[in-house]
Amino acid sequence: MKATVKENGKTALLCPNCRRLISADEPRCPHCGTVRPGAWWKNNALTRALYDQSGLVRAVIALNIGMYLLSLLINSRLPALTTNPFALLSPESRSLLFLGATGSIPIERFGRFWTVVSAMYLHGGLLHLVFNMIAFSQLAPRVVREFGTYRTLAIYTVGGAIGFWISYRAGVTFTIGASGAVCALIGALLYYGRSRGGIYGQALFRHVGGWAIGILIFGLVMPGINNWAHGGGFATGIALAYLLGYQERRPEGRMDRFLGAAAGAATAGVLLWAAASGIYFRLHGV
Repeated sequence: MKATVKENGKTALLCPNCRRLISADEPRCPHCGTVRPGAWWKNNALTRALYDQSGLVRAVIALNIGMYLLSLLINSRLPALTTNPFALLSPESRSLLFLGATGSIPIERFGRFWTVVSAMYLHGGLLHLVFNMIAFSQLAPRVVREFGTYRTLAIYTVGGAIGFWISYRAGVTFTIGASGAVCALIGALLYYGRSRGGIYGQALFRHVGGWAIGILIFGLVMPGINNWAHGGGFATGIALAYLLGYQERRPEGRMDRFLGAAAGAATAGVLLWAAASGIYFRLHGV
C-alpha cells in the first residue's frame, strides 16, 4: 500500500504515528498531534517498516536467519552430520566468537563489550534458531500491538543486552541466543496483563505466564542454558514496561520513538561490524 494518495485534488497520506488518513500539508496530525506528519524523514521505507506492526517481526527474524547462515559460511569446514538434533548444523565456536558471541571470554579477553547486542542474533544450531524464532514470532506481534513498534524494539534490545550483561557479571564465559530478549518480551506482557486487569488482561497474564514457567523448567532441566540471561531479560522487560507504559495508557511519543530508533541504529551498527569483522578474520585465517 502506498503511503500517499490523491483525495479531492489534495495529496493525502497515512499519519506515521496513528496511521489515519490526513492531508500531507497538515502542520500537525489532527488525531494524534504528531508534528509535521508529512515530512519526508517520517515517510520513507525505514520509518514505514517500523510503524508496520509486522515489519519489525519480519526484520528481526531475517537478521537472525542471516547471521546464522553467515556463521555457517565462515566455518573452517562443513558442519558435521550428527544424530543429536540439538547439534544439527551447528556453527563452530570460533565462527560465533568472530561474529559477536558474548560472555567473560569475549568481553574480558578481547574487550568486546558490544557483543551483548550481537549475541542476540547468533544461534548454536538449527533447532536453537527455530525454537527462538517460533517463540519470538508468537510473542512479538502482541507486544507490538500493546506497546507500539518503537517501545517493542527498545524492550527487546535493551532487555536482551542487560540479560547478557547480567550473565557476564555472573561468570558465564561464552553465550549466544535470542532467548534473553524473548524473555524481555514475556516480562513486558506479564506486566501489561497484571496492570491492565480485566478478562483480557488476566487471560493474557495466564497465557504468557505459561511461557515463563515453561522456559524456567526448560532452563532447569537442560544443560548449557543461560538462566542468568533469561532472568535478566524477564526483570528488564517488566521494568521497561512499567517505565515506558503501554498504548492504552499513553500512545507512543517522541521519546519512545527516539529510544526505539536508537536501539535499531545500535543493533544495525553492531551487526554490520560483527559481520565485517567475522568475514575479515575468516579470510585472514585467524
